[in-house]
This record gives sequence, C-alpha cells and structure tokens, in this order.
Amino acid sequence: MERKKILFVAEAVTLAHVGRPLALARTLDRQRYDVHFACAPGYDMFLKDSDLSVWSLNSIASEQFLAALSQGKPVYDAPTLAQYVLDDMRLLQALRPDVVIGDFRLSLSISARLSRVPYVGVTNAYWSPYVKQHYRVPAIALSRLLPITLADRLFQLIRPAAFALHSRPLNRVRRAYQLPSLGTDLRRIYTDADHVLYADIPEMFPAQDLPASHSYLGPVTWSPPTELPSWWDALPPASDLVYVTLGSSGQGSLLPKVLQALASLPLTVIAATAGTVEPGLFPDNAHVTTYLPGELAAQRARLVICNGGSPTSQQALAAGVPVLGIAGNLDQYLNMEGVLRTGAGALLRSDRLDESAIRNAVLRLLEQRAARDAARVVAQQFQRYDAGARLSGVLAQILWR
Repeated sequence: MERKKILFVAEAVTLAHVGRPLALARTLDRQRYDVHFACAPGYDMFLKDSDLSVWSLNSIASEQFLAALSQGKPVYDAPTLAQYVLDDMRLLQALRPDVVIGDFRLSLSISARLSRVPYVGVTNAYWSPYVKQHYRVPAIALSRLLPITLADRLFQLIRPAAFALHSRPLNRVRRAYQLPSLGTDLRRIYTDADHVLYADIPEMFPAQDLPASHSYLGPVTWSPPTELPSWWDALPPASDLVYVTLGSSGQGSLLPKVLQALASLPLTVIAATAGTVEPGLFPDNAHVTTYLPGELAAQRARLVICNGGSPTSQQALAAGVPVLGIAGNLDQYLNMEGVLRTGAGALLRSDRLDESAIRNAVLRLLEQRAARDAARVVAQQFQRYDAGARLSGVLAQILWR
C-alpha cells in the first residue's frame, strides 16, 4: 500500500505549539505514512534525531505574540495572516500532502481549503464552542489597574466584544478569498477545520452536542530531547521534590521570585528556565538548568509549579502529581479551570504574585492529601486515551473511507 503523505504545521509562537505536533508526528506508523513537519527556523535542537522531513515556514516572533497577549490585543493582523496564507499555499502546492495537521496555524482555515487538502486542527477543548467555560480576567491592563473583583466583572462584559475584535483579521482575509465569515466568536476561529482534535479529555472539559467532526485525542505530552543535568542523579531520594518550570509563554521572568519563595522551605527544587532567565545566583535548595525532560521531572516530583498551560499540567497529572498554576494569559486560565474542577491543583495570578502566597499554596498542596488523590484519579483517566491511536483512527477515516 502506498504511503500517505502527512504534513504537520506548527505555529511556532511558543514551544508548546511545536512540541505537541512533534509528539503526534512521532506516533504515526512510518510504513503507512510519509511524515513531514513545518515550522519556523530556530527549533533545530528539538528536531534532532527525528526521522521527519522538515520544512521552513515563518511565524511571527514569540516576543510579538507574547506582547500582544499581555496587552489584550489581537495576535495577528490581516496582512500577516494574508502572508501566512500565501506561504502555506506555496508549501502545500510543493509538497502535495494527503492531509495537513495544524497546531494554531489559523491561516490553514483558508489555505488548506483553497489547496483542497483535508485539514485537521489540533487545539485544546477549552477553546471549543461546545465546551462551557468560566472566563477569568487574564493578566492584562484591566487587571493591573483595577481591583481583581471589579476587573473580572468588567471582563465578563467586554469579552464578547474582545473576541469579536480578535476574530476580525481572519474573517477579513477569508472575505478576500470569497470564503464565508466565521462570525465573532473567537472559539470558531480557533476550531475551524475539517476535523478538530482536542488534546484533552472530556472528564476535564466536557462538551455538549459535539459534532462528529470534533473528537478528543487525550493528553499529548512531549519533552525536549535534552541531556540530564549533572546534578540529576545526586538529588536526595527521600526529599520532598518540587519541579518548577514557567515555560516560554510570558511568566519565565517570575522564576527567581518563585525560587526565592521556596528557599526557606525544607524542599528540593528542580527548575527549567526554558531559556527565559539568565543564569545567576539561585537559592541553595534549587537546581536549575535550561531544559529538563518534563515527564521524568514530574514523575520524580510531589508538586509541579508551572504557568498553568496544558503541556506541563498534563505532564504533572499524567504522573499523578498536583499542579500549582501561575497563570497570565487567557489560555492558561482556561486550562486551569479544568485542573481546579478536578481538585488536582491550585491557581495563582501572575499579576498578583507574592512570595507568601506561593509558600502558602505550596505547603497546602504538599500537606493536604485531597489534591494528590485527585491528581491520581486524573492520571487513571489519562491512561484510557492513546492520542497516537486516536489520530491514526481519524486519518484512516479521511484517507480510506
């Protein structure tokens, strides 16, 4: 049987949107699939030793993406998305894949359809129009200028208008190609594909009236291919160990404050900077490096402290370990809603962070058994899902129906 050509496209604005499609790409049977991977330059260290055919495809800079999030502004303007469409189509026409799988590459909503390539979109269930969510005000100017209670109330009022504003650029480009508008709900923008796959479980993010073209993959965990640091094997075996990583999505600068808050506690701390913090003086109980294999780190830990995003949260929960999320952008707050719903973690605001709040939350999660028990329940739920097998099932439906 002729191998089918599958193209994964990562919108490389954060490492999460590169790691997730990489993890999925590696699950596909190479005897059935010829697997290609496209993302922006600069991620070579994460692609080493892979058997993927790699293509370069530009994305906006991470700094631009994170700045837009922190200001509550649309991440993309119409000219940027229009250029994305042209770039996508050049690649699709050159490669001619049988299926394209995109992770936050919004322009595929247009380019895949114009190129007549079946399009599978990978996203999180909390962005689904079919999943009910509670929206907290993220760390934007509104939350910095006003008391949180008032800022939260105002955010509930203005959120629909904000979603409409964020939806406008893609709709404008769609009109230029005579494609219908996706409306003013940003969730429609994020989930417009022929097939939509949620990298989550319904137990955490239940949907209502889910169409047949939408389905759950389960957790998609990925760790960067990196060598273990020299101190890894010398860590005390019986100590309470806390794993800290604030990722590449804006909260990395808070890492020194988090480590300082933990300095006086009888803990061993392992931390990954993800390249967002310059090496310097850290507390004696902290072991710090640029990257760690997150899945192994979570398995050794009794608590994981992260930015509240789904990649590290899923690593922790897969290991049955509670999560302390220090959230900034809306994506992180939405993910933490699911974690809080299970009882497997706690949430702190990145824009209201102080050392005493960090210590209190850490001690509470370490001392109380309920969060550990809840995390173990989620770990058992995770085991029921095989993301690679589910992806293969969707591809079979598309290619051999």
